[in-house]
Amino acid sequence: MTTALTAEHEAIRDAVREFAETEIEPVARDYDEPGVVQFPREIFQDAADLDFLAPHYPEEYGGAGMDFLASVIVHEEFNRADPGIGTAVLTGKFGTELLLEYGEDWQKDEFLRPVLEGEAVCGTSISEPDAGSDVAGMRTTAEKDGDEWVLNGSKTWASNSPVAEFMIVMAKTTPDAGHDGISAFIVPTETDGFEVGRDIEKMGLRASPTAEINISDARVPDDYLVGEEDRGFIQLMKFFNENRILVAANALGAAAGAFRHAFEYAHEREAFDQKIGEFQGLQWKLADMMTGIETARSTTYRAAGELMAGNDPRRLASIAKYYTSEVCEDVCSEAVQIHGGYGYTREFPVEKFYRDSRVQKIVEGTSEIQKNIIYDSLE
Repeated sequence: MTTALTAEHEAIRDAVREFAETEIEPVARDYDEPGVVQFPREIFQDAADLDFLAPHYPEEYGGAGMDFLASVIVHEEFNRADPGIGTAVLTGKFGTELLLEYGEDWQKDEFLRPVLEGEAVCGTSISEPDAGSDVAGMRTTAEKDGDEWVLNGSKTWASNSPVAEFMIVMAKTTPDAGHDGISAFIVPTETDGFEVGRDIEKMGLRASPTAEINISDARVPDDYLVGEEDRGFIQLMKFFNENRILVAANALGAAAGAFRHAFEYAHEREAFDQKIGEFQGLQWKLADMMTGIETARSTTYRAAGELMAGNDPRRLASIAKYYTSEVCEDVCSEAVQIHGGYGYTREFPVEKFYRDSRVQKIVEGTSEIQKNIIYDSLE
């Protein structure tokens, strides 16, 4: 199906772009220092006040009650301004999808609402040192002890863990059942035995802190289980399609932002007595970049349309995530090339776009995983 933008969508884009260019873009470098754990809490709060964190969430829990495409547009525009802060702010709600769909009413009030109101940051903890894409290989366990669950294990790539008020932690409740033995738990980061360990210094996205987690006899109440016992992986899978489309939107926005800087530079920089943008070779390069961006946008919006229509978006979500993340890397690389030597310096933003966006080919399933899904959908 095709997905046409309504006047409301265009109004959302205008409002979000103004916010992103005013509040995010000017401070992008401030949150890009290596070795410094920072999270743009004030921007996160401002975005929440404007209903930008999750426009498609219901109003009763702090959302705006809009459609999923509205959230795609927000992701696109935030990342167009700066992929580092844009991704950090929008992943501050990462994990709340499970609460919205499977959480008890009290869990939504106590944990979901504060996130959407900008008062709390949520993080997720799924991957482990020996279990990345192979979620079933996780070793973290949760054992029932009276009216509590006792968690033990270690995690890595735990998003937002250094700054989050609580985490959604996946653990084995039936260790020998593979995917069918995993459950999801709310774990406040101040829980005894739950220790945020080494911060992982990343190539980019430094505004979005990521760390290792050590869990030793961490106890949470029985009712901190999200959804059904042993159904955590099945619950999680429901949101892979949604999250892959949002990752595609992140990559789309970053590509558009890098293109914007490259286009402006090409029409300012002079060489051989003319603007470099007047050389046909560079014009063709920019034309190729825009072709990739527009094709990626169409694919991403179409995947969002399938999701909103209640159709199975699995194939299109993987195509959008795979294709758009590949286009993003190509566009960001070409943006650096157009800047020449300056593109390799911190003086211009394109090197940061390149660093921040490289991860889009990895998160929510690598490009190789997406190609497996696409192929399997053909059978």
